[in-house]
Amino acid sequence: MQTQNHNILASDKVGRLLMKLTVPMFLGMAVQAIYNVVDTIFVGKFVPNPEMAMAGLSISFPFQMLTMGVGQMVGLGGASLISRLIGRQDKHAAERTLGNGITFGVALSLLLMALFLPFMDFWMKLIGASDAVLPFARDYLTIMLTGAGFNVMSNALIGFARAEGNARVSMTAMIVASGLAIFLDWIFIVVLKMGIKGAALSTVISMAVSTGYVLVYYISGSAYLKMRVRNLIPDFTILKQIFVIGIASFVQTTAGSISAMMIMRMAVAYGGDIAIAAFLIIQRVMWFSMMPSMVIGQGMQPILGYNYGAHRYHLVNKTIILASAIAIGVGVVGFFVLYFFPQPIFRIFTDDEVLIAKAAYIAKQVFLVLPIFGFYNVGSMVFPSVGKALQTFIVAIARPVAFMIPLLLLLPRFFGERGVWFSFPGSDLLTFLLVLGLLIPLVRQFKKTGAVPALPGQSVPPVGHGVE
Repeated sequence: MQTQNHNILASDKVGRLLMKLTVPMFLGMAVQAIYNVVDTIFVGKFVPNPEMAMAGLSISFPFQMLTMGVGQMVGLGGASLISRLIGRQDKHAAERTLGNGITFGVALSLLLMALFLPFMDFWMKLIGASDAVLPFARDYLTIMLTGAGFNVMSNALIGFARAEGNARVSMTAMIVASGLAIFLDWIFIVVLKMGIKGAALSTVISMAVSTGYVLVYYISGSAYLKMRVRNLIPDFTILKQIFVIGIASFVQTTAGSISAMMIMRMAVAYGGDIAIAAFLIIQRVMWFSMMPSMVIGQGMQPILGYNYGAHRYHLVNKTIILASAIAIGVGVVGFFVLYFFPQPIFRIFTDDEVLIAKAAYIAKQVFLVLPIFGFYNVGSMVFPSVGKALQTFIVAIARPVAFMIPLLLLLPRFFGERGVWFSFPGSDLLTFLLVLGLLIPLVRQFKKTGAVPALPGQSVPPVGHGVE
């Protein structure tokens, strides 16, 4: 996609460039989403006591979100800095950011394992795991947390490759990992009858292969940026900048984990274990519904970062408008399908008619404002892409903390179980308004002045201060 001295992001045809970066990412994430579906199908149809097994997966989900959040923190913070540095023609600093990002990811992976592995039962009971669900959640989560480093590094490295404009490597890493995981699911769950442990083991092995593939890409010398041993030595100026942008993603995912824990507890309180099992299906379908706008936002990120670093602000605005319009259009289509025809989709996961009916009932509330959620996924990526730490942090904590948790505490008091699920469209609508309110002034300033005054933690350090 690029030579050593020329980067694909230098193109001024942002529509074509957005397509080149988005389509490979969409294919990769589509296969990843298919794996999530197939994984759930294997558990729902080939594991003994499938209802409790699926509830165990739901209980484990917040911890998986937390692990993914660490990877996204390193990946997003590093990717934002890398793409802006490439735009400023500072390849040396971009390579130092790559090396420091790898070091940061490894250190945080070890910390994550130390915090949660020894106290797993405590955390799961805190979420609300019943005695019937706890053994399934424990079996699954023990393996997942042991391999947490592969999950973290796979997410981070895929973000770095995308930041330099190579979406093809990111796509291949996701497709290889997901395809392998599906095959291993069949081996471990169906052939070897390892149950829910097999589902966890297939995921960890596939993430390890994905991590190895992207590392080989950087070590082999075929990447635009090179991975050099000397760049693995921590540079705290670089780490600070990765952290300043990336922490918002981590806080968002961590807060999302907390709100997911609250959802589990409220679902148990108002709907029982079957509500948790139904919500697992909703989570899988939700991934499909969010995927197009997420891919558009991720494809947009390196374009925005590069053009912001190169001071081509008219292309920044053009990319924002184009990506937002596409995301909203796709969201309208997704809403029509999931709101009016959910049952055939849910039958892919289970043959239990009671569970299907419960999932369809939940879907009517959860997907109520899906079209505007597409804009949120795109709009929220604008701020980290151009290094706006304050706006990034505000948007990151708003939905899970400022909106979702208060609505979860309030709405069920008036609407019972339905109030639990109404918290989704309620928080989506409020977040949409917030992102719109923050984005409009930014776009206007780009259009009017061609630049936006720097906020604390945003700017790349000047020459002689670590990064440049």
